[in-house]
Amino acid sequence: MKFSAVIAAVSATAVLAAPGAVEKRASFPIPASKGSVTYKAAQSVSGTFDGGLKTYGRGVKCTGQVEGGDKDAVFILEDGATLKNAIIGADQIEGVHCKGSCTIENVWWTAVCEDALSLKGDGNASVIGGGARGAEDKVVQHNGLGTVTIDGFTVVDFGKLYRSCGNCKTMGKRSVVVKNVKAFNGKMLTGINSNKGDTSTITSTCATSVKEICTEFEGTTPGNEPKKISTGASASCKFSTVKAC
Repeated sequence: MKFSAVIAAVSATAVLAAPGAVEKRASFPIPASKGSVTYKAAQSVSGTFDGGLKTYGRGVKCTGQVEGGDKDAVFILEDGATLKNAIIGADQIEGVHCKGSCTIENVWWTAVCEDALSLKGDGNASVIGGGARGAEDKVVQHNGLGTVTIDGFTVVDFGKLYRSCGNCKTMGKRSVVVKNVKAFNGKMLTGINSNKGDTSTITSTCATSVKEICTEFEGTTPGNEPKKISTGASASCKFSTVKAC
């Protein structure tokens, strides 16, 4: 009886400990906010804007997956601009827009609304560090042409980390490089249009409870929905083993 009681106690402890362990693995390491700023209008950034780890928002409620525009963004980065050390609050709709090439460094989204980052213009973009949580659909929406590098990013509870636009007016080759990323509880890490020459290269990345690592679509024209072609490693989806985090 005593031995059975000990076993029962150990089992109960294990059951209680398990949820905590899972919660720890999927934690979102957002830094503590050093203040808050609410903008009445989208803020244009040229050069470099250091947010000092304050939380920035628009004082509005998220409208879900209703497509917004530049007027609904928190920051609009001009070609070549850098946004760093900022927290994007939940009281906004469109997050950050880039008009061309841009650098996003140590930027955190507490609760993604429509998209976290929309790359509107042509040029290469770098997302360094930072993270995003709660994206119903996309975290990074790539509409322009060029290469996006996502390095050292943490993404939790999301639809897609990256999606190359499947039906934009201008379609062409887009590339994404994902490295040193930690992903938890998502539907798709990257989505590309392989018929347009898109490529996705994923290295040194871990994913827990992410259904698809890389998925190929057939890019199409405005008003039409891109068709899913395949998922998994291929000539366009370049990755080997993606381990659990």
